Amino acid sequence: MNIETKFLGEVTIEKKEIIQFPNGIPGFEQITEFIILPLEKDSPFAILQSIKQQEIGFVIALPFIFKQDYTFDLGEEDKEELQIQTPADLITYTIVTLKEPFNSSTLNLQAPIIINHKQMIAKQLVLQDANTYPLRFPIEGSNA
Repeated sequence: MNIETKFLGEVTIEKKEIIQFPNGIPGFEQITEFIILPLEKDSPFAILQSIKQQEIGFVIALPFIFKQDYTFDLGEEDKEELQIQTPADLITYTIVTLKEPFNSSTLNLQAPIIINHKQMIAKQLVLQDANTYPLRFPIEGSNA
């Protein structure tokens, strides 16, 4: 099927690539179906795109590339909701706040996006200890 995207124009996707966010993303609770669109081969950046609303798309990044010691705990409720069997089921992303120039952009480490890539279920987890990681972690000068 073809969808219109915020950043990449029209793209062709397959149904099996659709990720379900049962509760949406905070601020976008009614939007529950997204797809991840890579930007470039081997890039830590991608687009998290709503498959139904072209204007809803987020630049996301693999946080461990920029902060290698990034860690947090998933509660039992989150593990059940995401149907996690093993840690290998998970992929973690963070939303990027784009700035000019690009290397001034930041990662939201307080609210990672957790995806069970085997079940294609995801949620944005808001970490309870807001002092652990910043809302705006600079990508420039990080471990990348």
